[in-house]
Amino acid sequence: QVQLVESGGGLVQAGGSLRLSCAASGSIFRLDVMGWFRQAPGKQRELVALMNRSGRIDYSDSVKGRFTVSIANTQNIVDLQMNSLKLEDTAAYYCYAKTGRPYWGQGTQVTVSS
Repeated sequence: QVQLVESGGGLVQAGGSLRLSCAASGSIFRLDVMGWFRQAPGKQRELVALMNRSGRIDYSDSVKGRFTVSIANTQNIVDLQMNSLKLEDTAAYYCYAKTGRPYWGQGTQVTVSS
């Protein structure tokens, strides 16, 4: 079992920055993938960024060049640095981890205002 707890969401003006953090606990030595998804009202949950055990990172085209995902050396914290935020980045952001089955955090709200 893996538990994921997010923090760092909030309200920010367009063009600003936020940093999300996700702390994993439990069977973290078996994590194959960690990262972030988001879901805006009325839309499906979508990939933001994923990093696998070998260090490969995949970003959504909509966030490339603006968002950066990183995993701490302890392998139990995954951060998402979000710069140049846009109105369309407004969503609930969910931490994700996989060890053969997927795990989700409870979500943290990011609201970008004009």
